[in-house]
Amino acid sequence: MKQDGKPGTDAILDAVQSPDDLKDLSVESLELLAQEIRDLIVKTVSRTGGHLASSLGVVELTISMLKVFSPPNDRILFDVGHQAYAYKILTGRKDRFSTLRSKGGLSGFPKRSESEYDFFDVGHAGIAISAAAGMAQARCSSGKDHKVIAVVGDGSLTCGVSYEGLNQSGDANKDLIIVLNDNEMSISPNVGAMAAYLNRIMTGQVVTRFRSEIKSILRSLPGRFMGRSMYEYAKQFEEALKGFITPGTLFEELGFKYVGPIDGHRIKHLVDTFQNVKRFKEPVLVHTVTRKGMGYPQAEERPGLYHGVGPFNIETGEITRSEGPPSYTSVFGDALVRIADSDPRVVAVTAAMEYGTGLTSFAHLYPDRFFDVGIAEQHGVIFAAGMAAEGYRPVVAIYSTFIQRGYDHLIHDVGMQRFPVVFALDRAGVVGEDGPTHHGVFDIVFTRSIPNFTVMAPSDERELADMLATALSLDGPSAIRYPRARGAGVPVPDRPSPIPVGKGRVVTEGNDLLIIAVGSMVNPAAEAAEALRKAGISTGVIDARFVKPLDADLILEKSSQVSHVLTVEEGALSGGFGSAVLELFSDAGMLGVRISRMGIPDHFVEHGTRSELLEDLGLTAQGIVRHARSWFEDRSAPRLRRVF
Repeated sequence: MKQDGKPGTDAILDAVQSPDDLKDLSVESLELLAQEIRDLIVKTVSRTGGHLASSLGVVELTISMLKVFSPPNDRILFDVGHQAYAYKILTGRKDRFSTLRSKGGLSGFPKRSESEYDFFDVGHAGIAISAAAGMAQARCSSGKDHKVIAVVGDGSLTCGVSYEGLNQSGDANKDLIIVLNDNEMSISPNVGAMAAYLNRIMTGQVVTRFRSEIKSILRSLPGRFMGRSMYEYAKQFEEALKGFITPGTLFEELGFKYVGPIDGHRIKHLVDTFQNVKRFKEPVLVHTVTRKGMGYPQAEERPGLYHGVGPFNIETGEITRSEGPPSYTSVFGDALVRIADSDPRVVAVTAAMEYGTGLTSFAHLYPDRFFDVGIAEQHGVIFAAGMAAEGYRPVVAIYSTFIQRGYDHLIHDVGMQRFPVVFALDRAGVVGEDGPTHHGVFDIVFTRSIPNFTVMAPSDERELADMLATALSLDGPSAIRYPRARGAGVPVPDRPSPIPVGKGRVVTEGNDLLIIAVGSMVNPAAEAAEALRKAGISTGVIDARFVKPLDADLILEKSSQVSHVLTVEEGALSGGFGSAVLELFSDAGMLGVRISRMGIPDHFVEHGTRSELLEDLGLTAQGIVRHARSWFEDRSAPRLRRVF
C-alpha cells in the first residue's frame, strides 16, 4: 500500500490486513474499498447464504468507524450482528470470509472466540446498548480511556431492552457512543411509534443542516453582544422548529447528545462526524441513515427477501430453491389461513417476522387480524394474552429461540391465567448456519414446566395442521414446535381437524426395543427401526405427539413389553422430553428400566448445515441405529418390570 493513501496497482482490499491499514487511506480510496467489500459480500453470500441486505447497508459506516476508532483497544459492538460482514472482512478475516456460516468456518455473527475484534456474542436484538453501557462503566471503574461504540439498527428500537439500556446509560452520563443505523426496517418493515418518530426526523434533514450552518454564521458575527444575542434567539427558534418538524427530543431527554441525521453512505461526512464525536466525554447518539441492500439492486428493491437469504444467482437475483415437500413454515401459514377462514376470532401475532414465520398470506387476506408488534417478544406475548382475555384466539408465531425472551410472560400472563393463546414455535431444534444464538433447543424444557400448557410436536405436515386445529380448540394455552425443514410429503387436508389431546400413536411394533420419539425425530426413528429389525433387533416406535400431557397409558404399556427403551428428541436433554418419560416411569413405580436418551447434550451447538449438525449429534436414522446396536451389546441390562 502506498504511503500517500492512494490505491496502487493491486485492489485496495488486498492490501488491508487490519483496521490500521485504513488510517492513511484517502476518502477516494475508501469509497473504492467500499465497492470492493460489497462485491466480496455479494459473491460470498450468493454461495453460502446469509444476511445480505443488512450488511450491504453499513459498508461505508463500518469503514468510517474503523478509520476513526482503533479496535481492539476501542470496543465496537454490533447489535444483532446482521450488519457485521464488512467488519469481519476489515478485521483480519478477509481470507476466511469464503467460509462464512460453513461448518468450522466463520460465524455469521460477532463471536468472541473467533477474533480479538469481537467483544460480545450477539444474535438477538437489543443487546448492544446494555452491553456497551456495562463496558463503559467497567472502563471508567478501571481508569482506562478507550471508546465504546454500540451500532444499533433502528429495528432494535422496537425492542424494550434497548430503552432500558438508554435509560440507564443517559442517566449514568458516561462516555458512550451509540450509532443508530436507520434503514427504516428490521426484517419486516418497522412498526410502531418509534419507527414513525425516526421517519419524522428523516423529513428534517434539510432543516437540520440549515440550522447547523446558521449557528456557525451567527457565532462568527462581530461584536460581543450582537453575536451572542442572535445566537440565543436562533437556539429558541431551533427548539420551536424541532417541535414542528421533528417532534420530540427523546434522545436528548434521555441524556444523550443527539447528532444527525447524517447520510450513512457519505464517507467524508461520516469520518468528520466520528472525529468530532470522538472528543466528547458524554453519552452521544449519532443518527445515520442508510439504505438496506445498498449496491445490489435486487436487495435494494426487496430488502425483506434478501435479509436472510439462501444461495442465489448474482446476475438475476434468483434464489436457489431445493425441490421437495413444502416447509413446515409454509404448511403452518396455509393451515392458519384455512382455519381463520371459518373462525373470525382467530388472529395472528408476530414479532417483526411476517416473512420468516409464514404469515404473509394471512397478513394479506386478513390485514385487520394480523399484528406485527416489532422486535418485542415480551410485549407480543402479553398483547396476545390481552386479546385472549377479550374472547379472541391469538396464534403467536415466533421462532423458538426468540420466544425465550418472553418466558416470564408465558408463565405470569398466559399460563397462570389460563388464556387460550397458541404459540407456533418455528425453527425448533437446530437451525443450521445461524448457529448457537438461533438454535431453538430449549422450548420443550421451559414450556412443559408451565402449568396449564399443552405442548405438541408434529412428525409430518398433516400432524402440524391438525395440531393447530387442536390448539385452537383448547381452553388453555398451548405450544406447537416444528423444525426448520421440509415436511415428509404427507398430504394436508383442506380442513384440519383436532386430534385427541395427550394421545400418541404406534408407528411400528417390536419386542426388544421401544423408541419413543417426538416431532422431527419420529421419521428417523421409524427408518432406524427398519434397519434394526434387519439386524435382528425387533424395534417398536411410538410417535408421542404430545410432550405434555404424555400418553402415559400407551408409553407404560409398550415399555413393559421390551427390554430397552430409547427416547429421541431434537431438543435439550436436560429437562427435555426424555426427562419427562423418566419422570413418568418414576411416578409409575417402574424399576429396572433400561432406558437411554438421545437429544441435544449439555453444550451450545455451533453452526453448520442442519444435516451436518444432526449427523454430529447422532440425530439421524444411522445415528439411532449405531446407538441402539452398541447399547444392545451390553446384555447385562435387566428387563423392564413394573412394581406394584
